[in-house]
Amino acid sequence: MTGGRVVVLGRTGRNFGAGMSGGIAYVLDVDGRFRSRLNTEMVAVEELDSDDREFLHDVVTRHRELTGSAVADRLLASWAPSVSRFRKVMPLDYKRVLNVMKQAAADGLNEDETMHMVMNSANV
Repeated sequence: MTGGRVVVLGRTGRNFGAGMSGGIAYVLDVDGRFRSRLNTEMVAVEELDSDDREFLHDVVTRHRELTGSAVADRLLASWAPSVSRFRKVMPLDYKRVLNVMKQAAADGLNEDETMHMVMNSANV
């Protein structure tokens, strides 16, 4: 995955996140053991913020509407405890680039200046 977001509602195999350099994965920790299957060499687990919770609710709702998913239906029936079981997996390099881009925007930098800052951050 090089960008975008994915939501995983089932179990993952071991080594999840290996080679993940971009994008964000939201993984439902089905059995409470997701972290033991996570490869933390390139990614970290972050806390969900309000935007993440809203995104997840929208995606799970849409998934239920389109597929009739019983899993989505159960999650939505008790959303508050369900959303707390999601883990946000963020690639370390991707997060660094997003932070640089955010700072560049706050500083009013143009596209070339922003790209220069992004490239410099990749050499850390």
